[in-house]
Amino acid sequence: MPTLNIFTNIPVDAVTCSDILKDATKAVAKIIGKPESYVMILLNSGVPIAFAGTEEPAAYGELISIGGLGPGVNGKLSETISEILQIKLSIDSSRFYIKFYDSPRPFFGYNGSTF
Repeated sequence: MPTLNIFTNIPVDAVTCSDILKDATKAVAKIIGKPESYVMILLNSGVPIAFAGTEEPAAYGELISIGGLGPGVNGKLSETISEILQIKLSIDSSRFYIKFYDSPRPFFGYNGSTF
């Protein structure tokens, strides 16, 4: 159930969006060690964002997972997601924040119940 929610101030066309969703799904699944079938990626483009007082290209992400997170994994996720955003949207890694949440099972719902 890892869920990555990305916000960016860059408008993203459908093809680029699809590429980012696919690349991020593979990366999150591999790094956390969970099947791709459990991973959800959301990409919110064209969102007004000011970072360091400017509206230059920037992004913010939140990754929620039940387990699988920790200092080493989080560092690798941050590095890999920022690389995807750099390659696909030309967002410099210095203009990207990502927050990690390790959620208890009862705090995440799925299929009409909780994990």
